[in-house]
Amino acid sequence: MMALTLKPLGSREFGSRHGLCHPALRRPALIVLLSIAAAFAVEKERPKFTPGPASSYPTRQTISGVTVAAVPLRSDEETEPAFGKVNPYKHGVLPVLVVIQNDSKQAIALDGIKVEFVLPDHDRVDATPAADVKHISGPTPPDAYPKPAPPIPVHLSRNKNPLGEWEIEGRAFAARMLAPRDSASGFFYFRATWQSGSTLYLTGLREASTGEDLFYFEVPLDKGGE
Repeated sequence: MMALTLKPLGSREFGSRHGLCHPALRRPALIVLLSIAAAFAVEKERPKFTPGPASSYPTRQTISGVTVAAVPLRSDEETEPAFGKVNPYKHGVLPVLVVIQNDSKQAIALDGIKVEFVLPDHDRVDATPAADVKHISGPTPPDAYPKPAPPIPVHLSRNKNPLGEWEIEGRAFAARMLAPRDSASGFFYFRATWQSGSTLYLTGLREASTGEDLFYFEVPLDKGGE
């Protein structure tokens, strides 16, 4: 009887017969592995930013078991943990951290959420999509706009825009659904200057099971009369 000799899968002979060692196949695999390694290295270098629970912030509102906290960041000390050396407010953009805690028994749909920055004179500023923030041209001082800023000029400069750093989009509010006893957080961005007495107005939160709208939230942004 003829004896059969089985070659291990990793042997050169097996690989050669089946084309696994062909340079045309090895190169794409190497590129994929290097890309994965590079992605892990970049992720490891990015500092973490972990907001506190919604109940830990004084500027919050609770309705039907849902708590919304909102915190505008202006100083370098306030923005550094989330945005590093880039202070968006010095470049004409006010970042507002929003933390939503769902202590109700129903899942909350967030895909239709709308957020507005409301000034004391009741002028309203819509949030600028995070993907559009990098197109804001020039470090325009926020104080140049005592009221809502003009529309964003589309300006694509060859020079590196500080507002193009990954943190702007990477830390933006992106949750679409919020399970019971869960929380979500992220930033909304506004082309507006800070004024004492301003509020954040949120609508579009719905009960996921029924589609019924929740009450609107109107969160005062002053910290102890600031």
